[in-house]
Amino acid sequence: MLAMLALPLCAQATPAMEAGTKQPLNMTAIAMFFVFVVSTLVITYWAARRSRSASSFYTAGGGITGFQNGLAVAGDYMSAATLLGITSLVYVRGYDGFLYAISFFLGWPILLFLMAERLRNLGRFTFADIISYRLDPTLMRSMAAVGGLMVVFFYLIVQMVGAGELIQLLFGLEYNVAVVVVGVLMMVYVTFGGMIATTWVQIIKASLLLLGGTIVAFLTLSHFDFNFGTLAASAVAVHKSGAKIMGPGTLFADPISTLSLSLGAVFGLLGLPHILMRFFTVPNAKAARTSVFVASGFVGYFFLLICILGLGGVALLGTDPQYFVDGQLGGKLIGGNNMVALHLAKATGGNLLLGFLSAVAFATILAVVSGLALAGAAAVSHDLYANVWRKGRTTEKSEMRVSKIATLCIGAVAIGLGILFKGQNIAFLVALAFGIAASSNFPILLLSMYWRGLTTRGALTGGLAGLVSSVGLVILSPAVWKMVLGNPVAIFPYDHPALFSMPCAFLFAFIFSKLDNSARGNAERAKFDAQFVRSQTGLGAAQASDH
Repeated sequence: MLAMLALPLCAQATPAMEAGTKQPLNMTAIAMFFVFVVSTLVITYWAARRSRSASSFYTAGGGITGFQNGLAVAGDYMSAATLLGITSLVYVRGYDGFLYAISFFLGWPILLFLMAERLRNLGRFTFADIISYRLDPTLMRSMAAVGGLMVVFFYLIVQMVGAGELIQLLFGLEYNVAVVVVGVLMMVYVTFGGMIATTWVQIIKASLLLLGGTIVAFLTLSHFDFNFGTLAASAVAVHKSGAKIMGPGTLFADPISTLSLSLGAVFGLLGLPHILMRFFTVPNAKAARTSVFVASGFVGYFFLLICILGLGGVALLGTDPQYFVDGQLGGKLIGGNNMVALHLAKATGGNLLLGFLSAVAFATILAVVSGLALAGAAAVSHDLYANVWRKGRTTEKSEMRVSKIATLCIGAVAIGLGILFKGQNIAFLVALAFGIAASSNFPILLLSMYWRGLTTRGALTGGLAGLVSSVGLVILSPAVWKMVLGNPVAIFPYDHPALFSMPCAFLFAFIFSKLDNSARGNAERAKFDAQFVRSQTGLGAAQASDH
């Protein structure tokens, strides 16, 4: 999902997708895709028989091991867009593409050292459990649910549009049909299997993605005697920019844009509801830390593979005219630059490896949208329905029923939005999702765990300030104001808002908390000591949201 930000940086590299170019059916890819779908439906049936309580539906009953959860978290973070988009960015820009990937990796150590243990000890089903522990539960859950749902829907749009374009290009299906297929499968996974099915689908998908990337990278290096220096030298010799691809280029030339992008990439991770939700699936804080450690290793390894694939694409594809439109070396790749990884799979392993990687890329989208849908359903059923509308006076059975209804509604909306946004530039949607997560969810979550002085008034004001400023600045940015709305000049000159909206959230939360001398505010400050003890020991974590 992350690399959708990279797509507009690759010289608008998806002409075939945008034009709806028909491609020959890849029967190997279709066969492998059906094998994956059937296998995951069997897992969903197995999981459905074990998802009979709210705990098992939302968090797999806390029975996922640290290693399993780490692989699932990595699966939530890695996607087809990451494989295709960042590989294409390395292919086009070299070193800049690798720096881009690193900026999205830096949030993992922060998640490990600052948040993983406290998330597990304080939360139950969603991150709203944490911020509502000592603050007003109705207001905090409402705000967290709204912010979380906005992130979920923008990411779902990205995934649905990406799925439609990918299937249209690879499998020959119509775009609208592809979007409906993904939406229906997502609803089946979540409605019947809950977190158990979603977790195992993610584990299988992540394993296949890592396996496919490793095989292509291995076969690529075999062409250069497994010497990365030889690979790099060959890429330099072929690339039109020569040795410049091995140094910083123009992608990060503007320090303000670079810093804003980096802040959104790093701290946006710490506010993504479907990532945070996974820390409630493990039995204890130690397993939560293990999850982040394992996920960090897999994600870091995957980004290293992408670097090899990008340079391998330059060195191997750049000298073979069959992969270029009209056979013109140095021209446009067939299908656009975002097909680098798949073309490289064919160049190194033939149609069999191409079919495998194509099926994995599509299966990856299925797994990611399932995690997003479950996070959105949990926000509706657990935060809004059970704790805001019903004030905790509900049963697990009714809450699960509402969650399944919410999943169906989210799936229907996702299908509609995917069809509506067909052919649109979706980079700004990812920027907005990261901006909301970094500016609305993350500041309040961090302050609620670490700052004694936070009050409901400050948290609500800060969260809304971050939400409104991040949405507003993205709308006024060049990506939307100029490229989408067609205005001649953007009011806000930068595409990424985090440098401005995230400090805004912290500042408003701090000022309005300091100015809050009400009896409720003083009582909320006093509750911090009890919350701090709970966050360190994990005592009664399952009841953290039932104060």
